[in-house]
Amino acid sequence: MSHLLNRRALIESMAAGLGTVSASGWFPAFAQAAAADPNRRRHCILLWMSGGPTQTDTFDMKPNHENGGEFQEVQTAVPGLRFSEHLPKLGQMSDKLAVLRGLSTKEGDHGRGTYLMRTGQKPMGPIQYPCIGSSLAKQLAEDELTLPSNVSIGTYRAFNQDAFSPGFLGPRFGPLFVGAADVPGAVVNDDEGFPNLQVQSLQRAGGITDQRMQQRLKIWRRLQSQFVSTRQAGAAGTHNEVYEGAVQLMNSDDAKAFDLSGEPKKLREAYGANVFGQGCLMARRLIQRGVPFVEVSLGTNSGGVGWDTHSDNFNAVERLSKVLDDGWGTLMRDLEDHGLLESTTILWMGEFGRTPSINSTGGRDHFPNAWTSVLAGGGIAGGQAYGATSADGQAVESGQIGVQDLLSTLCKALGLGGAPSNMSPSGRPIPISEGNVIEDVLA
Repeated sequence: MSHLLNRRALIESMAAGLGTVSASGWFPAFAQAAAADPNRRRHCILLWMSGGPTQTDTFDMKPNHENGGEFQEVQTAVPGLRFSEHLPKLGQMSDKLAVLRGLSTKEGDHGRGTYLMRTGQKPMGPIQYPCIGSSLAKQLAEDELTLPSNVSIGTYRAFNQDAFSPGFLGPRFGPLFVGAADVPGAVVNDDEGFPNLQVQSLQRAGGITDQRMQQRLKIWRRLQSQFVSTRQAGAAGTHNEVYEGAVQLMNSDDAKAFDLSGEPKKLREAYGANVFGQGCLMARRLIQRGVPFVEVSLGTNSGGVGWDTHSDNFNAVERLSKVLDDGWGTLMRDLEDHGLLESTTILWMGEFGRTPSINSTGGRDHFPNAWTSVLAGGGIAGGQAYGATSADGQAVESGQIGVQDLLSTLCKALGLGGAPSNMSPSGRPIPISEGNVIEDVLA
């Protein structure tokens, strides 16, 4: 990872030396050249919309149909590409976004849909499939990285715990959960009103000095050594691996990536004083330090039903869209400013979409038949919509894709090819996905 560190140090030192001189002339070219470096590592950010976001009120609106609802469709920065009026920042960055309007899946239950979209597999059978974060972390991680290779922020796992699991890849590639929403009271605001997204137990207990900590670890490792040496494949080995990883992180300078307090207040406010917005800021900081996969969740962790808008859809989605637009829009600008957007691929999705028709309580129900996902950033040919749904939004008319196609396209955008494999404990290579790559949306 030395090339990353050296490049980051160069950028920081040049910026400091320039003082008030504008970098607008040379920085975009510098960032583009850095992104083209074949040795530069790729990164992925998953923006997970728990509860199932409504495509009809975000990226595939139907303004001339009774299913269109209350929101206005507005022109983005790309001629002919239109989004909701409540996504202005993303509209300005639309040249970086590829909107996939032909997604069609078969799971309309929260638990089953969550598992399908996060693993690419149906929730059945004897194999414990890893979530996409674990699969990509395995492919993209560098051995010398002291930070976890897979970080999940603001996570709500109640729909399906297994959908967030590393599966057969084991705990080394399991997510580090920050601000998990399924733990009541896990996130509180700091004195400035921002959610305090801390890694639990990252700091030593009060009164424990460096010397005492090292003595404790020495005793622990002595007790562990003989026991674990004969049980590497079982629970003892798993526990030891997790524990050693936690100790490494605790003693690493890279742990400062989780501390947002040093970021400018103006930037933090632009991201939004909420878990999703501050999670997006944390994602940028983690990507800067080489973490290959970061997930930020928005939905049920908002304190209510989130995107599961069976009633009062429009008030809920307007609020969620503001949070989404501030967090995601600012994230893309921030990544671009740091020369990281061209090496970071962003995937926006949930477990399914929502019905184009509006029910009797002003809501939209579960709808996996024809819905939307978005790819953005590195490796993506933005400024387009791929696929189309019917005038009423009920069916895919062109560009129909499934979850395997989506994940294969993501893998290729990340430089992994269309069907990379991970090895199961039995020695069998298991592809992350085996779909058709959507070449039209790849840069």
